[in-house]
Amino acid sequence: MAYKTEDHETQYCFPDINSSCIKPKRSTHEYNIMYVFFSLLSVWTVFMNLLVIISISHFKKLHTPTNILILSLAVSDLLVGLIVMPLEAIRLIDTCWYFGETICTMFLITIGVLLSTSLSNLVFIAVDRYVAVCHPLLYPQKITTTRTIIIICVSWFWYSAYNISVIITTLQTNSTCKGECTGVYMLTFDWKITNLFVSFLFPCTVIITLYLRIFYVAHHQVKVINSLMRSGKHLTEGSVRRKSESKAALTLGIIVTVYLFCWIPLFSLSLTPNTRLTSVIAYFMLWMVYINSALNPLIYAIFYPWFRKSVKHILNLSKIFKPA
Repeated sequence: MAYKTEDHETQYCFPDINSSCIKPKRSTHEYNIMYVFFSLLSVWTVFMNLLVIISISHFKKLHTPTNILILSLAVSDLLVGLIVMPLEAIRLIDTCWYFGETICTMFLITIGVLLSTSLSNLVFIAVDRYVAVCHPLLYPQKITTTRTIIIICVSWFWYSAYNISVIITTLQTNSTCKGECTGVYMLTFDWKITNLFVSFLFPCTVIITLYLRIFYVAHHQVKVINSLMRSGKHLTEGSVRRKSESKAALTLGIIVTVYLFCWIPLFSLSLTPNTRLTSVIAYFMLWMVYINSALNPLIYAIFYPWFRKSVKHILNLSKIFKPA
């Protein structure tokens, strides 16, 4: 099918190359709206996750194992907004890849690493909340800031090595014309099943199992604490802390639920043999995953008082530079 411009001339991604891909016709109005929308989405994602990163990095009171995990999640979300969203938006709007095969391969690896580490961070957050709520006495000994940082570094290294090996060993460009970057979606069906299990099913099973246990224990603890309050008995510091941990687990559970809601459609699509992201539905599913990176800071802003307070100090530069 040929796409004609207003001048009745076919537009190509690379006009000087005979094997260039054809660009679809878009009205100037549609073109501008799409670029403005994706630009604002990218800027929002970078700005909000940058606030999370500065908040946790700058304020020493926020240097807890749970917040370090949230920091790692914010870093991956920021990189999605800074690198993945702009390039993916260009590929969506122009349906052309202008940056060459090498950058295409690096881009596909970057997507795999960032999305995989995001899910691994949620697994670690679930483990952190499980120990805090279900085994509070063991939490200070088992979950420390140093151990958390080591685990995060190992996770980033592992998923980097895993995605590089998968894409390098199975990448099939199969480009029909110059200006495509679709190699990651040409994985064999066996590799898709393996990747589905390693990168999604196993982590999600762990997360769901832990949170079901967390919510059961937290619900029981909150009932006990509320009964003590109604009877006028004095609450110990441990009881107050357990109620706080339960509330934190609920908030992080919302983050996980939103994450799974955004991810499940795309991974369901990945089971289809020879799937290529050319349809509107497939692109919508892909961008649901990216939009999740923009939603996480919004969840922090709604449920975390420490985030709202730290943002006020950050935006008010006269306070953030004070030693106190």
